[in-house]
Amino acid sequence: MGKLTVRALRTVLVMVLAGTVFLQALMVWALISGNDPEDGSLPLTSLRVVTALGMVSVQVALVCVWRLVTMVRHGTVFSHAAFRSVDGVIGSIVAAALVWFTVTGINAPGQREDPGVTLIMGGIGVAILGVALIVLLLRMLLAQAVARDVQATQLQAELDEVI
Repeated sequence: MGKLTVRALRTVLVMVLAGTVFLQALMVWALISGNDPEDGSLPLTSLRVVTALGMVSVQVALVCVWRLVTMVRHGTVFSHAAFRSVDGVIGSIVAAALVWFTVTGINAPGQREDPGVTLIMGGIGVAILGVALIVLLLRMLLAQAVARDVQATQLQAELDEVI
């Protein structure tokens, strides 16, 4: 991974992290201060709380990706330490899907005239879970690569002994 790619990715990660923290602060401020431009109805308040929690899952994923990028730069991504970060990404994607299903459930009563919206939102939640499964597949590939790296290191050590 080139230096330009790493810098660009880290810039994007910092911008998204700063944006989510800013939006969370605004939502918490609106909830605490009671200065809602809306009528303070339960669904709106619930949506704000759930959205703030959803942003936490995004922030966890961002931190885990940052750690993986650092490991790539140092050449240590093919190690058992990388699994913790990949597991964090998988967990945060699953959490985001659960948050999305919660938003779908909160939004569903307002969609009685057009239940297709709720079905589409449910489909998006299933797609988010599909992304988690893709990352799980990539984790399995990482596990195979780590195993091969360990095996190659052992074979190299044996070859060095013979020579």
